[in-house]
Amino acid sequence: MASSSLYSLPPLSNGLILFLLAINSLLCIPHLAQSSSCRNPPIIFNFGDSNSDTGGLVAGLGFPLRFPHGRTYFRRSTGRLSDGRLLIDFLCQSLNTNLLSPYLDSLGSSFSNGANFAIAGSTTLPKNVPFALNIQVMQFKHFKYRSAELASTGVSGLIGYDKFGDALYMIDIGQNDIADSFAKGLSYVQVIKYIPSILTEIKNAINEIYDEGGRNFWVHNTGPLGCLPQKLALVKNVSQDLDSFGCISSYNAAAKLFNEGLHRICTGLRSEMKDARIVYVDVFAIKLDVIANSTKYGFSNPLMACCGAGGPPYNYEREVSCGFPGYEVCDETSRFVSWDGVHYTEAANSVVASKILSMDHSTPRLAFDFFCH
Repeated sequence: MASSSLYSLPPLSNGLILFLLAINSLLCIPHLAQSSSCRNPPIIFNFGDSNSDTGGLVAGLGFPLRFPHGRTYFRRSTGRLSDGRLLIDFLCQSLNTNLLSPYLDSLGSSFSNGANFAIAGSTTLPKNVPFALNIQVMQFKHFKYRSAELASTGVSGLIGYDKFGDALYMIDIGQNDIADSFAKGLSYVQVIKYIPSILTEIKNAINEIYDEGGRNFWVHNTGPLGCLPQKLALVKNVSQDLDSFGCISSYNAAAKLFNEGLHRICTGLRSEMKDARIVYVDVFAIKLDVIANSTKYGFSNPLMACCGAGGPPYNYEREVSCGFPGYEVCDETSRFVSWDGVHYTEAANSVVASKILSMDHSTPRLAFDFFCH
């Protein structure tokens, strides 16, 4: 590990300004766990990719995620691709419930409050490969019937059959489908033609969970893919396709089309499933606001990774991942949006969580702690 002068504090006057901005942004962020009035937190099942993977990649494949991952909150690597808590961690804490254990983690895990099926790198397509969305749903079905079976015999700490109907089912996937399509060399037109197939898989997943008794769904759209330092560093001729924020226009345009389709699907399912609650959350708008107005939230270098290699402007090199030989990491007191070029820092995740909890970006405007009742 090395600390580069690239991350040293600016002159005192500028540093003081950034410090005050950071303090101001922290004051605007609610104390998510402590302020919650939730007395009966719901059981939660989560499906997704690395944005909500709380250790599944490490548990399932033994993939090494080394320190400084986890340095900010856990003080050790926990299998999360961040320096600390993920968005899902903050949302769980807002309900006074334990952080979700990865479904594949057999050591020291508790599944009394649900399970996390999200695995880094997951996509919706192709199907039937680890750990595509439909595989995660199949894992959930196995978990449901096995847990209910054991609970019926008196085994404690497991979820009984009658509890699955009141559970909250969270879905956050699709980013890798779009990103991988661009990475394979597909044109923008080819990528957007692929989007309906991705959306169909998400719709099918919701339908399957509904058929298993699920009635409460919390669906995140995908973020501004074109603002990730990884994409900015790797895409050829990127300067010809940048918007006013410095992000890749075509990537963000594809993400927006995906999000519009996901919104329509949630609206349609809401009409079909009269007894279900399906909340669509515009995470794209929240994350783009954090990037576009980074100084407002006390962040600097919103398009540069905290942990990586290569230095400005993006500090990302494909051959040098965070935690592996050759990486550099910013000071712990620094305020970066991006942790490793793809995933957010705990500081950024906390801002995103606070905005989600405000209901300003939810359709319908249903409070997250509604599911406590």
